[in-house]
Amino acid sequence: MAIKSNPPAMWSSQRAFLLATIGGAVGLGNLWRFPYIAGENGGGGFILVYLGFVFLLGLPVIAGEMLLGRRGGGSAVHSIASLIKSESASQYWRVIGWLSLIVPYIALSYYAVIAAWSLDYLGLAIGNAFEGFDAGQSEAVFNQRMDQTATLVLLHGAFVAITVWVIAKGLNNGIERMAKIMMPALFGVILILVVYGMVSADFAAAVEFMFKPDFSKLTGASILMALGQALFSLAVGVGLLITFAAYMPSDYSIPKSAAIICIGDTLAALLAGLAIFPIVFASQLDPASGSGLVFQTLPIAFGNMPGGHLIGVVFFLLLFFAAYTTAIGMLEPSVAWLEEKWPGRREFLARCAGIGVWLLGLGSVFSFNILADFSPLGFLGIEGTIFDMLDFSVANVFLPINVLLIAVFTGWVLKRSTAVEEFSNNSELWRKFWRFANRYVAPIAITIVMLDLLTGFSGSL
Repeated sequence: MAIKSNPPAMWSSQRAFLLATIGGAVGLGNLWRFPYIAGENGGGGFILVYLGFVFLLGLPVIAGEMLLGRRGGGSAVHSIASLIKSESASQYWRVIGWLSLIVPYIALSYYAVIAAWSLDYLGLAIGNAFEGFDAGQSEAVFNQRMDQTATLVLLHGAFVAITVWVIAKGLNNGIERMAKIMMPALFGVILILVVYGMVSADFAAAVEFMFKPDFSKLTGASILMALGQALFSLAVGVGLLITFAAYMPSDYSIPKSAAIICIGDTLAALLAGLAIFPIVFASQLDPASGSGLVFQTLPIAFGNMPGGHLIGVVFFLLLFFAAYTTAIGMLEPSVAWLEEKWPGRREFLARCAGIGVWLLGLGSVFSFNILADFSPLGFLGIEGTIFDMLDFSVANVFLPINVLLIAVFTGWVLKRSTAVEEFSNNSELWRKFWRFANRYVAPIAITIVMLDLLTGFSGSL
């Protein structure tokens, strides 16, 4: 059995663990990315395929990551190193631990930039700046906000600072306490928006769009996108699950916890759709308006609908809540590793990690203004800003590679006796399903997605 590193704290309850983990998974991927991707791919058919991927592929991979974390009992780097020793595996597998540390850290640097936009637009909503908006005004305001470099730098720094503030307080007094407040608040705000849609917007059109499958609109590309969204939304491969599971007592059921995380994350995504699409249809806007749906399309609706001032405030507050809970989970893997190196200095280490994230994120902030025309890989014929390069490399290269490695490691490298021990209270059917999914289904599916993404990327050069 792997040697535990004796983490400084454990979750006080299974409820706290699940709230924090679901909070780490529920983020901009659910409230910003899911609605516009569903809109671009026809709604119901895409959503049905997405749900299938969440539970047939996401569930066993999540369970695998949680097994690695609890079995290893430390940061992602420590846990993988410990398991390599106990399972007599190759040292090359250490790359999983390092990717689980580096990927969320880099991702947070540009994720915090989008999160800062939610703070900026929350301020605009409070000031009723969207009143009477049309498409031209909305685009002009968005471009104007992107040109305010100093403001974006400060908001980016403020978002990173409040994330550091929670991490510095540790597991029980920081992460756990915040999750107990933020997650009920997040779902409460979503439900307020859903109820508004039922009463004052075109809820029937939204329900039909989301839950009446039109498989004629499904393409091979949209199926692959559904798989990618499932992995992205569930926060697999970003170190969060491994790190949080290291604080997980042995009596918590991994399969049950994984299922609850999948259900909670999926519920948030579906409720987000039921909150956003009624407003979109009532305002006769395009649900397939892409990544601009949240920051350019919805403000038009908020500025021209009954009660739009208040609903706009509530919506961008929701967006901030979702981004914040995820950011906490993205920073913890790095701080947990640093604390293993320098015990007892969590507050200082959290601040150092936060400063690094902020400095790294400046390149992404400047990608929308003073460095908008700068392509760091332009000399290779690859166009794209610093933000574009970071986003593409993390989301489409390093993240799926890490998920692939995790699936292969848990499916092929971990001894069968290890899985039997960790799943001793679960049925033989579950163990067979879990191993089969991680051995065959997940690696094949993720490889197909990666090849499609990379082929499309090379074809665009």
